[in-house]
Parts: sequence; C-alpha cells; structure tokens
Amino acid sequence: MKSKRAFAAALLLGLGYVAGLFQGRVDPAPALAAPGAGPDFAAIARLATPAVVNISATQLVRAGRSPFSADPFWEFFGGDLPFRVPREERRTSLGSGVLVNPDGLIVTNNHVIERARQIAVTLSDGRRYRAALVGTDPATDVAVIRVEGRSLPSLRWGDSSRVAVGEYVLAIGNPFQLSQTVTMGIISAVGRSNVGIADYEDFIQTDAAINPGNSGGALVNVRGELIGVNTAIYSETGGYMGIGFAVPAALARHVVDELVRHGRVRRGFVGITRIAPVEAPATGAPPPGAVVLELLRGSPADRAGLEPGDVIVTVDGKAVAGAPELRNLLAEAAPGARLRLGIERAGRREELRVEVDDAP
Repeated sequence: MKSKRAFAAALLLGLGYVAGLFQGRVDPAPALAAPGAGPDFAAIARLATPAVVNISATQLVRAGRSPFSADPFWEFFGGDLPFRVPREERRTSLGSGVLVNPDGLIVTNNHVIERARQIAVTLSDGRRYRAALVGTDPATDVAVIRVEGRSLPSLRWGDSSRVAVGEYVLAIGNPFQLSQTVTMGIISAVGRSNVGIADYEDFIQTDAAINPGNSGGALVNVRGELIGVNTAIYSETGGYMGIGFAVPAALARHVVDELVRHGRVRRGFVGITRIAPVEAPATGAPPPGAVVLELLRGSPADRAGLEPGDVIVTVDGKAVAGAPELRNLLAEAAPGARLRLGIERAGRREELRVEVDDAP
C-alpha cells in the first residue's frame, strides 16, 4: 500500500482535462444534440477548444549540484554526491489553461505556474501572449493569469453542484505538447477528498483520458460549460490509468473571484482546529457529521458555546457528509457572516450561531 505522500506524488504526475466553450458571450444551448440523438461531441469540441490555451512557464528551481557531478566515477557508482552546492536552475513547465472571460482572464493550476519568472500563453489559432500573474491559491491548486486581449474565445462556467455520476464529459488540454487534444469519458465520482493533493479537496473524478500537460485544462459537460479544472491523475506509470481529478467549477470560480477582487482568497475562520469523522458502527457506512476535537479559547466557536466532542451535522441547514466537507463549508463562509451550526451533544440536537472571522 503506497503512503499518502507517494499517492499524492503519483497524482501530480499528470493532469488536465476538459475544455472551454462558447466564443465571447454566446448563451449556452440546453444540450448540443440533435432531437432523439446523443450529444454532438464534434460540435462541443469545435466550440470548446478555442478557449483552451497552452501555458509555458519558465521557473527557477533551487537544486543541489556537486563539483563531482561530471566525474564518471560518481556517475557510475551513483548515490549522493558529496559537497552539494545549492544553485538555481531554469526549468520549463508546460500545462493548460482555460479562458473564462473574453478580456483575457485564464484559470489554471498553481503547480503549472508556481515560481514562474515568465509565463507565455498560446491560443489555438497560434496567437502568443505574455501573461501576467493575477494570483495563486496553493490550498486548492488554482491560479489565475491574464493576457491583454479583447473578444477572446472563452468558456462559460457551469454548475458543478448538479453534475451526476455517469454523465458524459469532454477533456481538452495539451498533453505531451499535443495542443487541443480532446478526449471523452464520464464522471466517475464526485466529492472526492482526502486524496492528498491540496488542503481543500472536493474533486470531480473522471475516466476521460488525461496525461502530463493537461494540468489546468477544462472539464466540459454536454452543454459546453466548464464544470471542472483538471488538476491531477492517479498513475503508477506516469500516464493515463483511468483516474483523473478536477477542481469543481464552483470552487474554482470562488477562488478566481477572490483572487481578482482581493489578490488573495479570504477564508472563514471560527477557531475549530481539529475535526474527525464520526466513529463508524461495526457494520455499515460512517454516519454523517464531523466531531470537534479541538478549538481555540476565545475564538468565535468557543464564544458561541461549541465544545470538544460536539458533532456538527449541519451548516446553515446543509447536511455535513463528513469532516472534509465541514472544513470546506467553514472555509467558504464569508468573514463577518453568522453561521447556524446544527450539533449533536449527549444525544440532543442543538443549534449554535457562530460569527465568522477572516482566517489568519
């Protein structure tokens, strides 16, 4: 069984998926399909691919080099080289991105442009731009860049909360520098968390073929809407194995809006520092909710009367499926908001009102 760290490393080997759609501000059709027929994937691809871009980022990476690295003796015997001297090396990261408005705003993955000194964007028609960094959010592995352009092809956001397992999707990206590659699959699962890729996880899982270079590409539904930003694959070989993960559009759009408006992602903070799943019975699935293990003294949660051992089962009336979902719901709350927490304590149901602070 691989460790969680190894699992996460394998996941980040490749990625990307899906794609953009609709030029400019064209309203989406109910579904791109002929009456009585299935989805017209060719029509979806024609509309979507122009909004998917190729991203090339020049990065400076600190690496240790040894004065003996060119010596055949050390090369033959391998192992760690002595007297390693840290120095910066230039590397090129290749990935994908999606234009989400006609004025040049592009969403991609943080790991595609992380530590980049220069970011170049190439459109499907060959136009090339120098991109400026708007902001990054490593906690979700989402980043936003911008190019100076007008009336660029763009993809409309879809409602990722309504996607269903088994639904058809297209993945569009630039695997292995093969631009505008389109693959088809279905949604394999939703709400994937505890994968080990990012701090806040609520991934859409798909079996559409994605590979290294697809990172930051688009996951598109049969209406030609962006429902996910491809982020990682699970692979033991470095290539496609039928398991890919995309940040859902709802989360990605929230991050994009926060980065554009505030330059950072503001997250809600109530002072709960440790949570855990509810203990499962001997047989059957774990019950819903999350157990509070620790909270800060004097924090909003403490002032509201929350105690260690309480089980939070709802947030503003929405059922909490488990600990990862609770963490996401609290983080997405706007600072200054007042949340209604439905809790179970000693077999009784109670409701507490907690004022949300800005996360430090």
